[in-house]
Amino acid sequence: MSSSLSPSQSCAPTVSPITIPFTVIQDKSVDLSALIEEGFGPNGLGIISISNVPGFSSLRRSLLHLSPRLAKLSEEEKQKLEDPDSRYNFGWSHGKEKLESGKPDMLKGSFYANPVLDVPTTDQNLIQRYPAYCGKNIWPNSALPELEAAFKALGRIMLDVGLMVAYHCDRYVSGSMNMRANEGLEDIIRRSRCHKGRLLYYFPTAQSDHAKDSMSSWCGWHTDHGSLTGLTCGMFLKDDAEIACPDGAAGLYVKNRSDQIVKVVFGQDEIAYQIGETTEILSGGYLHATPHCVRAPGGKEVSGLERSTFALFMQPDWDEKLKFPENVHIHQGLIPPNSTLTFGEYTEKLLDKYYHLKS
Repeated sequence: MSSSLSPSQSCAPTVSPITIPFTVIQDKSVDLSALIEEGFGPNGLGIISISNVPGFSSLRRSLLHLSPRLAKLSEEEKQKLEDPDSRYNFGWSHGKEKLESGKPDMLKGSFYANPVLDVPTTDQNLIQRYPAYCGKNIWPNSALPELEAAFKALGRIMLDVGLMVAYHCDRYVSGSMNMRANEGLEDIIRRSRCHKGRLLYYFPTAQSDHAKDSMSSWCGWHTDHGSLTGLTCGMFLKDDAEIACPDGAAGLYVKNRSDQIVKVVFGQDEIAYQIGETTEILSGGYLHATPHCVRAPGGKEVSGLERSTFALFMQPDWDEKLKFPENVHIHQGLIPPNSTLTFGEYTEKLLDKYYHLKS
């Protein structure tokens, strides 16, 4: 299916990702290379889900139910949680990002924090150079004291399972290319001090047809920048009660290698993992990152509908030295063949070239 079709014209097929039970992914003696290739390989969707993770379901519900409460704090309280120095990559952010149209994104609010380290570093030079990675967490300790523990608990369990996924990714890649000791995905993620969790809240709207014009009406087409992204299934709320999404066309869409767009669904008790650009480059393309977006629901039932979800961005440490391969097909011309850059330097190159955020 061509991506040039408008959403109203297209009927993207619905697919489920490769799903691996927790008891299987945690077993290092089992060779899961075939499943990893099917999900993350050159012809895969770039997404795999892990089912039956002990404790995950209750941690997901606990955090996602706090999302509306956070968004409904007073403007004064939310301003205390803002961190413009990090370009709003820590604490509360609303209206600071732009939609594909260039307009400020007022549809959703985000809360960012490192679920592992409240203060990744005290080096002021690093904090100034890499504020989005090296900044410190900002918690609403008086206004919403439950948030910190719930955020960290969910983030850490998703990180732990992500490390298991990364182990099997390394095993798959090592069958096709030489991997240096301590330079696999699992080691890169384990060493990092700058993982970032993002709690998302989609504000209720009275509009019933804003999803018609754009498949990416809730989140624009993008490919994740880091190593591995963990995702929860979104939670829909109406009048403070959980409900099923009233629009079957709403949700996560992925564009595969053939430029076919598919709608990807996974269960609320599953954690989905997506490959990021950095991992695709370092793996020589054996692990594949796919563009994806989120489509908002439309129709008569969306008035007053709220949505909460959580993403954990697992990314290399800012000081992690990344040895890039000879052939880099993402961001060509930006990375010299066989070069070595820290993740922080690599990020600066991307910001300078694509985002024009620095002079």
